[in-house]
Amino acid sequence: MLGRNTSTKTGVLHSAVAFALSAATFGFAPSAQASEYQTATVAVEQIGEMTTLAGTVVPYKEVNLAAQSPGRVTFISGAEGDSFTKEELLVTIDDDSIQAQRRAALADIASAQAGMQNARVQYSRELISPRTNSVTGMPGMGMPTMFDQFFTRGFSNMVGNSNTGVERQADLYNSYSGMNQAQSQLMQAHARLETLDASQRDTRTLAPFDGVITQKLVEEGDTVQPGQSLVRYAYTKYLRLQVEVPVRLVSSIDKGMMLPARLDVRGPEVMARVAQIFPMADASGHTVTVKFDLPEGTPGGPGMYAEVRVPDVSSAFRTAPVVPTEALVWRGSFPSVFVVDGDNNVSLRLVRLGINLDDGRMSVLAGLKGGEQVILNPPAGLSSSSASGSVK
Repeated sequence: MLGRNTSTKTGVLHSAVAFALSAATFGFAPSAQASEYQTATVAVEQIGEMTTLAGTVVPYKEVNLAAQSPGRVTFISGAEGDSFTKEELLVTIDDDSIQAQRRAALADIASAQAGMQNARVQYSRELISPRTNSVTGMPGMGMPTMFDQFFTRGFSNMVGNSNTGVERQADLYNSYSGMNQAQSQLMQAHARLETLDASQRDTRTLAPFDGVITQKLVEEGDTVQPGQSLVRYAYTKYLRLQVEVPVRLVSSIDKGMMLPARLDVRGPEVMARVAQIFPMADASGHTVTVKFDLPEGTPGGPGMYAEVRVPDVSSAFRTAPVVPTEALVWRGSFPSVFVVDGDNNVSLRLVRLGINLDDGRMSVLAGLKGGEQVILNPPAGLSSSSASGSVK
């Protein structure tokens, strides 16, 4: 009898040891330890639907630098991904023909300056020493000439056949007009030179702001025409997400709103801010372009696939479990929560998140039903095991 009791006690002891080993192996938390964690009850509330829209990562600003003058590309500063500062040289085009035209313009300026000086001298001569056909001069000692100057011209003016005063003013105006014409020719020559200088500046493409070359469209030696694209240049320190939003969903988006976004299919989820809502919809696709600002330092680059979730106010409200964000645990890129059952056993459940509520909670689309007890701020070393398998 004593031996049987001893055997029974030994079996109980072995069972306790086996349970302890099992708890250590599969991660069951003892009741005393589970009760020490702060928990919260998963509530079920009415929430709106969220619609996932695809978009593209774009630079904060991007320009297409095109050729302004025809010619041959003689220099390109760098390749895709190279960074430049504002006003730094990017591309140059040969300007041999412009240099030849500029030398001709300088020659025209010199000729116009000489003509301007001559016109001024002729005007001064007419003003100070008029010609004898307009004003009576000193004819000399010949009697016929003196008679002509003093009597014939005077009599002609008296009877109205001539007017020496008008002739004098006409000669002065003619000289003054010649001086103005010479000045206009000089101004035209200077304007021609300024036009050529502007054309010469157009052969040099400078960086409009700090940024990087995102795409080279020409190579050294290529012949380009005005309007032909040379390089694409962008400011990529800050990134944006461009999404074509259906018209029915635009009313649920406001400028400055924070919405969950994800870069690439398995990329990390970030909160994107609505930066710009275009005022007009696309006539063919019936969508409105919306741009979202991504947080600084978001991994990725222009051209990447991205997704953003926007509220769908047109759909009916539905009920869904909601959990505090303090209960979320991220194992890789999958969110999960620790659930405590009625026996104080801890299990890890993967969940699929919905929308981010204003009070710091998030809706759960799958993984919880409501009424469960979830651990808030679980420690890093906490592990669990469930009937579906061990997760750690």
